[in-house]
Amino acid sequence: MPVRLSPRAVGDERLRIRVRGAVQGVGFRPFVHSLATRYGLSGFVLNDAEGVLAEIEGAPMDGFLTALRHERPPLARIDMIDVMPVPSDGLLGFKIRASNPAGAQRTQVIPDAAVCRSCLDELFDPGSRFYLYPFVTCTHCGPRFTITDRLPYDRANTSMAGFPLCVDCAADYGAPTSRRFHAETIACPTCGPRMSHSFEEIATALQRGKIVALKAIGGFQLLCDASNERAVDALRARKHRPDKPFAVMVASEASLDRIGAPTSAERALLGHGARPIVLVLGTGGVAPSVAPGLSFIGIMLPSAPVHYLVFHALAGQPQGTGWLGEAQAMALVATSANAGGDPLIVTDAEARQDLVGIADMIVTHDRPILVRADDSVMAVIDGAPTFIRRSRGFVPEPIDLGEDGPVVLAVGGHLKSTLCVTRGREAFVSQHVGDLATTATVQFYAETARRMLTMLAVKPELIVCDLHPDYRSTLFAETAGLPILRIQHHAGHLAAVAAEHHLIGPLVGVALDGHGYGDKGAAWGGELMVRAGAEWQRTGHLFPLAMPGGDRAAREPWRMGVAALISLGRGNEAVRRFPAIALAGPLAELLAADPKVPTTSSMGRLFDAAAALLGVCLQQSYEGQAAMELEALVRVPKCLPGGYSLTDRVLDFRPLLASLLEPGIANRDGAELFHGTLIAGLAEWISEAAGHAGHRNIVLGGGCFMNRTLSEGLSSALRRRGLFPWLPRALPANDGGLSLGQAALGRAGLVLGCAPQRSSGR
Repeated sequence: MPVRLSPRAVGDERLRIRVRGAVQGVGFRPFVHSLATRYGLSGFVLNDAEGVLAEIEGAPMDGFLTALRHERPPLARIDMIDVMPVPSDGLLGFKIRASNPAGAQRTQVIPDAAVCRSCLDELFDPGSRFYLYPFVTCTHCGPRFTITDRLPYDRANTSMAGFPLCVDCAADYGAPTSRRFHAETIACPTCGPRMSHSFEEIATALQRGKIVALKAIGGFQLLCDASNERAVDALRARKHRPDKPFAVMVASEASLDRIGAPTSAERALLGHGARPIVLVLGTGGVAPSVAPGLSFIGIMLPSAPVHYLVFHALAGQPQGTGWLGEAQAMALVATSANAGGDPLIVTDAEARQDLVGIADMIVTHDRPILVRADDSVMAVIDGAPTFIRRSRGFVPEPIDLGEDGPVVLAVGGHLKSTLCVTRGREAFVSQHVGDLATTATVQFYAETARRMLTMLAVKPELIVCDLHPDYRSTLFAETAGLPILRIQHHAGHLAAVAAEHHLIGPLVGVALDGHGYGDKGAAWGGELMVRAGAEWQRTGHLFPLAMPGGDRAAREPWRMGVAALISLGRGNEAVRRFPAIALAGPLAELLAADPKVPTTSSMGRLFDAAAALLGVCLQQSYEGQAAMELEALVRVPKCLPGGYSLTDRVLDFRPLLASLLEPGIANRDGAELFHGTLIAGLAEWISEAAGHAGHRNIVLGGGCFMNRTLSEGLSSALRRRGLFPWLPRALPANDGGLSLGQAALGRAGLVLGCAPQRSSGR
């Protein structure tokens, strides 16, 4: 981390030390206190609007400064240390002073962290005053972001404000040798929050096949026995979620192998302090309806004491922690508790109103959740952790942009929406908000924007949105009263990847997704683009297919199947290929008679066409279902010779689609040919463009790159050709990462003096 020292600093009688970064709520003041005690120094430390401020005096001070740089609390992140000499005040002793909130806010809230090992040991130690207490926490673990109302991070500014400390907790809080020294979340059974139900009651309900709504860290979760097909089916019926996969929670790492085959990299990711859901190859042990039609299953480890206590009760309440080293019989479906596409439920009142027809038992507690945050979802793709959804445990950790720039607010897209605020050299991307399809989600989205700007204490110079005029995010931008810049969707995807990897200069990029607003409202989604300066220009695309029914084609892959048949001159086969779809024949006749039907260059719709032609998926109940079920069939991708053509940078996979119509082709063979040929065609397309442009860095963005087979195969193919592929890592490849790219392009536009539009305020 950068350390700025005055030329006269070391050796002076007293030093003022300013530490910036994620240094509040992580035990940093106690850490500084312990260092000062170790080196026999006097002075003070406090939280303020910029981070942590300390003054020290005595000798030697160089040892203190070295330890400050190289030792830190587990959850802390130090971005900058400034050191300067100040006059001695002559006072003895070292104190932790009350926070000073005055000044421009520059500090940060840190993400929530899973219960640490020390707290876990106390949780199951009958001799501990925290024995079986579901809110045990310390400076090294527990909720932070989700319970913080405002900065600086002090108990009075969190949802723990309503729980005055008892004598024992006050003693721990004030004891420099305690792990809970100035731990703002400290609580115990005497003075802290309480549960509405016992864990024995919860376990009994789960064992009887009931559905339990549990108030966890970032919101309510719905739990049921993952091996009980009847319980899982009931959960699907009540949530109106027929096919979308559920995540599964197991008690500990020892239980992973009962349901999955995680690699070493996936095991490491499962054990991360954020406790994300990690996509792992499934091996059975759960009900078939947990992840129907898919080979990978989302698995997570417990993130909070309440989760461990549920599993402890299910295991018969054994003594100590030894049981966590043994495989446990029950795994639990653990999915977000919400209804009808609304945001995650966080309040007891919402739960009692909205979950009464879904959950058989609603378990609450009296510690408020102030910021809702879904579980994060990750996978290991091309050898590195990759986000599918970035939320609890990672937000609000900033993304370093590499250089300072103006403040902008970017509002993302319509699906899987996030917002991004830049401050200095950092970009703060919000937690996953979701699809802006309901009033409640739009309200959550607006609330998130307000909270981010308040927490960061900034005023944007510019608001950046998508080109699409009907996105709710665009409408939000137009009411902000700020200068507005509209960014093409796929340029935003590619700019996000370039921004997180600090790629400067000319680049070649490929954006593959389901839909993005292109020139004159065209439906893009398979785009070859080149960056020159701050501009991304489209230089190639996939061969377009008709998109009958517009957005309905994204929900009904059979429509893209019919469009593919028409494009191949085989529309007369529509009725035979889709006998269960009454509209297949009439639609084929309509497409054949009307050449002006809107088209799309979308890779997502190409996946839909292939899935439909193979009979893998004709109707989608969740976004990406057809592509995910198609990928699940692949073992080894295979390239079809002559399966594509490349003319004037238009990549045409119609020969590949025709091969999927061959009599007797098995679904697995078709899926493997489809993926292998896509990889080969894309690699040739990209390498030709890179050679023409003279660039070797290739950025890959858009939701299709969450397909592990495609991402890994294409990255390997490009490396074999001497190119350097860059995949999204800090944010999802899908629209969850779009706001970062918008923000990066907005900052570049301001620096270059581009004239944004004034928002209409309509």
